Amino acid sequence: MIIGVDYTAAAWQGAGIGRYTRELIAATVPRDRTLRYVLFYAAGGLPPGGPYLRALAELCAANPNVRARPIPLSPRLLTILWQRLRLPIPVEALVGKMDILHAPDFVLPPTRARALLTVHDLTFMVRPETADVGLRRYLLAAVPRSLRRADLVLVDSLATGADLHRLLGVGQERVRLLYPGVSERFRPLPAAEVEPLRAQLGLPESFLLFVGTLEPRKNLVRLVEAFGHLIGGGAHPELHLVIAGRRGWLYAETFATVERLGLTERVRFLDFVDDAHLPGVYNLARVFVYPSLYEGFGLPALEAMACGTPVVTANVSSLPEVAGDAAVLVDPLDPEAIAGGIARALAEPARLRVAGPSQARRFSWDIAAAGLIDTYRALAGPRA
Repeated sequence: MIIGVDYTAAAWQGAGIGRYTRELIAATVPRDRTLRYVLFYAAGGLPPGGPYLRALAELCAANPNVRARPIPLSPRLLTILWQRLRLPIPVEALVGKMDILHAPDFVLPPTRARALLTVHDLTFMVRPETADVGLRRYLLAAVPRSLRRADLVLVDSLATGADLHRLLGVGQERVRLLYPGVSERFRPLPAAEVEPLRAQLGLPESFLLFVGTLEPRKNLVRLVEAFGHLIGGGAHPELHLVIAGRRGWLYAETFATVERLGLTERVRFLDFVDDAHLPGVYNLARVFVYPSLYEGFGLPALEAMACGTPVVTANVSSLPEVAGDAAVLVDPLDPEAIAGGIARALAEPARLRVAGPSQARRFSWDIAAAGLIDTYRALAGPRA
C-alpha cells in the first residue's frame, strides 16, 4: 500500500501544523515497513539545506519505505491552482501513484486515491473575529469542500469533533480521534543543564511564559492585563512575563497594551524559539500561561506540563480535555480570573509539577502513530 502525505507544512513551518506533521510521520513510518510512503511538498522558493529538509532527508535515509517528492511550485501557487482555480490536476500526476492520500493541513488536493483529511480546529467559524480575513474566507470555502471529498476525517480532540458535527454536519461515523503526542525531549531537566540557556536568551531570573504565534486567538491582550493585575501594588517585584513566538496577524494591540499599562520593563518579547531550546525555556519558567480563546488541541500547554512546569490555561474548547486535573483552568475572558489562576499556580506549584508529567504521558507520538496506521488500514478496506 502506498500512502501519499502532503508534507508541505512540515517542510515550511517551524511550529504548529508543521511540527505536528513532522513528529507524527517520523513516529509512524518505522512501525510497519510494509507500508510505503511518498512525502510530497511544495518546494518552490524553499531554501535548500534548511533544518526541516535535513530532517526529511534523514527520515528517508533511515527508512527505505519512505521517499520525498518535491513539487517545483510554491505553496501559494499550488493553493491557487488546486483550491482557488480548482484545476482537476490530481496530485498523482505530479508525484506518482498512491492508494491513500493523507492531507494533514485542512484541505485536500485533487486525487484519485482514498482520502484522509485532518482538521485541527474550526477557529475560522468558532472565533471568526480572531482570524485573518483572507484566510478565513479561503477556509470557509475550501474546508467544507474538502470534507465532502474525504473518506475519513481526523481530529485532534473530542472538542473539534463536536464542532465539526455541530457546525458542518460531519457524521460521527466519518470522524476519528487522533490525539497528538509530546516528544520525550520535553521533560523535567536539571538546573545545571538549563541555566546556560537563560544567559543565552537573556531570560529573567523569575518569569511567566507564553509560547505561540502572536495573534488574537491566543488572547495576549488579556494575558498582559492579567499580568498587570498580578503585579499591581508592588506584588511580585521579581516577576516578568516572557512572550515567545513569531508575529502573526492583528498583534498591534498586544504591544499597545504593554505600553498603556507601563509594563515595557516587565514584559519581554522573544521571537520564535528553536525546537532545541524549547524544553529548556519551559523548564526555566515558574508558570506557563496559555489563556487561548480556542484550541483544537493546545500542544504548548502539553509540552509545558511534560516539563513539570505549572500550567494555567483556559477552561474552553479542547484545553480541559488536554490538561485534565494537572493545570489551573481559568475563564479566558476575565483578566482578573487569569491573574487569580496564576497566583494559585505560583503559591502551590508542587502538585502541578508532579501532576503535569503524569498527565502528559497519556499523549505520545507512538500512540498516535499506531492509531494512524489503524486508520490507513481501515481506509484500505472495502468501501462501505
